[in-house]
Parts: sequence; structure tokens; C-alpha cells
Amino acid sequence: MGLRDLFGQKKKLDYDPLDIKLTDIREGFMLDYDLKTWIVKEMYEYDWGNNYFTREFKLDSGDDIVYMHVQDDDKLSISVSRKVKIRSIDEDLPEYIAEHDFPPKKLIFNGVSYFKDSEEPGFYRNVSTKSEWTEFISWEYYDDLDKNTLTIEQWGEREFDASNGFVVKEYEISNILPG
Repeated sequence: MGLRDLFGQKKKLDYDPLDIKLTDIREGFMLDYDLKTWIVKEMYEYDWGNNYFTREFKLDSGDDIVYMHVQDDDKLSISVSRKVKIRSIDEDLPEYIAEHDFPPKKLIFNGVSYFKDSEEPGFYRNVSTKSEWTEFISWEYYDDLDKNTLTIEQWGEREFDASNGFVVKEYEISNILPG
């Protein structure tokens, strides 16, 4: 029995431990954002077709939970959001979507006007629980300054999720450490 047998094989890392980037984070990592330290509790992956994938992370600071969506398409785009009830946006929104097959071009939520930017069908899976891919459609809205975001997701015929957040800059996230 050699030392490798006794202590186990070294795991090969898929990131540089001396230069961890936002695109390297996984479940169990820690990071600083908005004057708090957050733990990555779960990791989700989205397949938008044409070999284009994005990731989302459930972050827990102990007293708050947010979702950080990371899109690396020529440049890094990051948003942080919280789940909201779809009927808090508009009490008739699920019925409107069911009747028209898409939400309105403009939505007002908490006094902010949001304008539809994209409609993306795709597939989702929870990497942490190793779930199967699930088909859905997502509508992304931004305010007139492209700082605030509102997302509506439809799963199947009549199941909806919504989230509200804002765009963040990469430098706002720091001290990324592996778990």
C-alpha cells in the first residue's frame, strides 16, 4: 500500500485555486456580496439551445436567500434576484399568459415599469440534486435604465414562477473561496 492509497488520489480541479473566477463557482463555495458572506447552496443550469448554457446559484447569507444568474456570452452578465409571487406583479397575469401564450410587453411592479427584452424557451436542471432536464419558457424584462430585472417563467400549461432583481457588476462580488 502506497501513500496515494492511504491518503487517496488528488482530485483534479476544473479551476485555478489561485485565481477563482465567478464562472468557477460551484455548490459549497463562499463569496462576499453586498457586505455579506454568502454560501452557494445549490447550482442550476439552463440550456438555451445551440450549445449555449447559463448558470444560476442559490446563495444563502444566513438571514437572506438570493439567486445569482451568471451568463458568459462574450461578456459576463450577472443579476441577483429574489423570488416573488406572480400574482404580486399582476393578479391576472397567469390568466393573461394562458390566454395569449405570452405576457404583456410592459409590466409595472413596485412602482417600476419593466419592458420585455427577451422570450427564451429552454431546459433547466438542478445540478445539485442531479435532476432531469425540464422544459420551460422564460420572459426577461428590464427597466428603462437596464438596471432592474423582472423574470417570468412558465413550466407546463399553468405553473409560473417570477423573480425580481437587478444587474450587478463583477467587481461587486469578491473573496470567492471553494467549499
